Amino acid sequence: MNPLVGTTEEDNAIIKKGELQRQRRLAEQDKSLFKIPPDTAESTIVHNLFLKTITPSTSIFRTRLLVENSMWMEETILRNMHICHPEQRNLYNKIFGGYLMRKSFELAWTTASLFAKQSLSTLAVDDIMFQRPVEIGSLLFLSAMVVYVEDNKIQTRVHAEVVDIHTTNRATTNIFYFIFKTKNNIQSLGNVVPKTYAEAMMYLDGKRHLH
Repeated sequence: MNPLVGTTEEDNAIIKKGELQRQRRLAEQDKSLFKIPPDTAESTIVHNLFLKTITPSTSIFRTRLLVENSMWMEETILRNMHICHPEQRNLYNKIFGGYLMRKSFELAWTTASLFAKQSLSTLAVDDIMFQRPVEIGSLLFLSAMVVYVEDNKIQTRVHAEVVDIHTTNRATTNIFYFIFKTKNNIQSLGNVVPKTYAEAMMYLDGKRHLH
């Protein structure tokens, strides 16, 4: 593929910024929680969250208690399904990426708003990477969860996957991250608490994306 060549200082600045973004994205992938364990500070955060949900005097780990003004992460999950019709196709006869983004955004906003019990404003949309194309006629499953809350900001993660109706095999197409905030600048919305190790990793991942 031929590289881009800038003809003005402005062009070169844009190209340089794009290269820095690419390097940052690669560095984040190398530090992904799917590849390496959380660092010491992150492990401490997870352990402290865990300690808040048990009663130390009983020495029973299987009994978990939800702290005040909190919600289990799994209780924030919302899911829906879409049949991908030809009307949403792009020039390559695949499903248009903008359609996937809109459906994911709508589910994420609904999930965050139900958690906050109020209508929210959109603060940021994280980098979107399309891992694989979505074929026409696919069954698109979307699952949204509130993964991190800080002050009046809510980080929502949407997992998009397609299902082959003949084999029922599932394949991830996208992971979306959306940040929402309250309109009244309320200082605290409570918190979400992971119950499993997988949820704890999503909690830390959400924290990373927010910062």
